[in-house]
Amino acid sequence: MNIRTMIAEDEMMARRELLYLLRDEKDITLTPHAENGEQLIQLYSEHHPDLIFLDVEMPGFTGVEAAHYITKQSGPEAPLFVFTTAYDEYALDAFEIEAVDYLLKPYDEVRFKKAMSRIRKSIISKEKAKENKAKKNTPTTAKLLVDDGERMVVLSPDSIYYAVPNNRLLEIHTVDKVIMSRMKLQELEDKLAGHMFFRAHRSYLVNLNHILEITPWFNGTSNLTMKDMGKTVIPVSRSASKTILKTFRV
Repeated sequence: MNIRTMIAEDEMMARRELLYLLRDEKDITLTPHAENGEQLIQLYSEHHPDLIFLDVEMPGFTGVEAAHYITKQSGPEAPLFVFTTAYDEYALDAFEIEAVDYLLKPYDEVRFKKAMSRIRKSIISKEKAKENKAKKNTPTTAKLLVDDGERMVVLSPDSIYYAVPNNRLLEIHTVDKVIMSRMKLQELEDKLAGHMFFRAHRSYLVNLNHILEITPWFNGTSNLTMKDMGKTVIPVSRSASKTILKTFRV
């Protein structure tokens, strides 16, 4: 994690105190500091820090006014703010703009460490929210791509009746054709995770929606009859037979 950090503070001693506390924070990268609200707005537009330690009372634009302006202009990309003040009553201003924390001057090292912990958690939370939004906005499809050796065939999972290895190829039996693929049965099973497919036998992957009937066999095994034109019969291993009935309402 690399946290680009700006200090907005008009008092030199308070600025030095913050710099002293930040020196041991290995994930902090400092940008140029600001000494008033107008300068902060200008420097923010140039450096776009992730975090701003912001004095509530500064000449010109106050820290609170500058924070409101930056938040409005930046929207979801706005930085995290930590308000700094010598007056406890100003802490309320921090929560009006959803600042991540506030620190009272003179700074307490233990309190500073707690603020840094809260900052890191907030940054991780923001990054996760961005990732989730990106995933949500990524187009997805329920279709499946299968390589038949010459081309990529687009299949609907529901069109597949069953799949079975045949020598070095995989037979994928669908509603209207049989596709021969170099894909392994396990690969197909992984691709179909979340769909209604069941490993009836180490050599058979079947679509539960296309089973016509289940017939008990011997030694705890059973057979499945599929709904395809040939009413294909597929063996079910003993261990699979114990679980397949649980997937249906009896």
